[in-house]
Amino acid sequence: MKTVDRLAALHARCFTTPRPWSAAEFMGLLDSRGCFLLDDDHGFLLGRAIAGEAELLTLAVDPEARRMGAGRRLVARFASTAQAMDADDAFLEVASNNLAARALYSGTGWVEAGIRPHYYGPRTNAIVMRLTLRAAQKGG
Repeated sequence: MKTVDRLAALHARCFTTPRPWSAAEFMGLLDSRGCFLLDDDHGFLLGRAIAGEAELLTLAVDPEARRMGAGRRLVARFASTAQAMDADDAFLEVASNNLAARALYSGTGWVEAGIRPHYYGPRTNAIVMRLTLRAAQKGG
């Protein structure tokens, strides 16, 4: 099975709202500037780092392997990869009703930075979260 097909299949097992991404969408993202894939036996994370900022685009962990550390490992790898790509800050959007994901992100240092009303539909806001990867340089 091609990588993008495997990613799309796992994404479909993990998400119904928002809708899962297709293999073509994964291929397009992976071909875009600054995009990177972090793979794990139980899941994957797709991120992007450009011009000093990183974005965690999606994280999918096999439903049968949740709460075993895969998500936490992938988020930690995202932070180190984004730093290596010269990102100072990272951002993500998470559905306001996805309490498990919000707990994972909060537990790994992400803080709420804003809200995008109705981002995932008429009743579901996105919580924008931020992770500081590098402290601001002290000028003198």
